[in-house]
Amino acid sequence: MCRTLPQIASFHTNMKKRTAVQRRITKETKVSVSIKLDKPGNTVIDTTIPFMDHMLQLFAHHAGFSANIKACGDTNIDDHHLVEDIGITLGLCIKEALGDKKGISRYGNFLLPMDEALAYVALDLSGRPLLDFDVKFSKLGGERFDYSLIKEFFYAVAVNGGITLHICMKKGANNHHIAEAIFKGFGRALAAASARDKKQKSFPSTKGMLA
Repeated sequence: MCRTLPQIASFHTNMKKRTAVQRRITKETKVSVSIKLDKPGNTVIDTTIPFMDHMLQLFAHHAGFSANIKACGDTNIDDHHLVEDIGITLGLCIKEALGDKKGISRYGNFLLPMDEALAYVALDLSGRPLLDFDVKFSKLGGERFDYSLIKEFFYAVAVNGGITLHICMKKGANNHHIAEAIFKGFGRALAAASARDKKQKSFPSTKGMLA
């Protein structure tokens, strides 16, 4: 049974503080996400999917964000709807917290090793969504989490966050290690891209806007 989520506004953003709150409620899922881009720590993750809790904790820690993500849904069927809707809501939250993106670095990339796994993540907060996902997980069978859903998650983040996102697995054998490398690398790359650039007084684009 999907529990009642905390009563928060469906949308709120404070561009000066770069914070945002988003909520998504469907007949299949209930998701609430709040983030603070410039305040690390104070992260609470409870999605009812232990593996996603772990990955999102890693993401928030390496991004240097505060995040409060609470979600539940029809996981009695499978995890697809809930994982996808968490990605949608997180993407919207990132987009709103960035505001007009004036003064940000815009680009970020990170090559992250996790034991035998090596993942490269590069992104552009361009406003033009795209996901290029070159990752292969082993089909071992009997695993608690469906690793194919990681692509669905990042597609939802990219599309709803307006992010051009490239994720490439360079090496890896253990599915958990590969996933960790991806989520940590995404956090590090997003931290670099969303950081305020003291040399950048306006938009990091010759067009005079990011869209």
